[in-house]
Amino acid sequence: MTDQTTHFGFREVPTDEKAKLVRSVFDSVAGKYDLMNDLMSLGIHRLWKRIAVQLSYVRHGEKVLDLAGGTGDMTVLFRERVGDKGWVVLSDINAEMLSRGRDRLIDQGVVEGIDYAQIDAEKLPFPDNFFDCVCVAFGLRNVTHKGDALKSMHRALKPGGRVIILEFSEAQGALFKRAYDLYSFKLLPLMGQLIANDADSYRYLAESIRMHPNQEKLKTMMADAGFERCDYFNLTQGVVAIHRGYKV
Repeated sequence: MTDQTTHFGFREVPTDEKAKLVRSVFDSVAGKYDLMNDLMSLGIHRLWKRIAVQLSYVRHGEKVLDLAGGTGDMTVLFRERVGDKGWVVLSDINAEMLSRGRDRLIDQGVVEGIDYAQIDAEKLPFPDNFFDCVCVAFGLRNVTHKGDALKSMHRALKPGGRVIILEFSEAQGALFKRAYDLYSFKLLPLMGQLIANDADSYRYLAESIRMHPNQEKLKTMMADAGFERCDYFNLTQGVVAIHRGYKV
């Protein structure tokens, strides 16, 4: 890759086209997004998300930014923790996903203490030192300039604030990796075709996971962006990792 190109799955594309390509993926899958998440992970994604929220140490009355929040799973969990005096912003760069998330939360009666914002993670439109926690769950791998996004998150956090990144990562163990590759590149696209009528988007999902920085590389990127006390926690043999860093 060069400064003018980046990866979209295994393809090399012009940098200024990636966001449009990612948007087209999520426009396509938005209607079946929650169903496919449950099927792909056998429901385990709900446990991963609860663990991530626990590791955030978010407390009553705090302000949280849920970046790339999609249909609002993390927002609901954070809203339970911050209580009536807290505030959660559900954000996404994709209007279709954000609209579905807002409608879903309203249907569930989760209304107070939540706002919505269609924003780019690389250019957060918030003041410096504003949030107590910034979380991005299964969204960082789709960002074109991940380092810029991490720096933007760092800027928007208060001193003592935490960033939580829940993302697919590098599976551990040779035998497990082979089984995971078979699942990712054979079964996932098939499920996408049968359930969402879209094999290509789920093929991109598998490819984007392999192109995302592994656990140690992402930890280094967080430190380079200014975060301290960076660490990570592998879940399901590294299929998913939760990274955490602090602004001091």
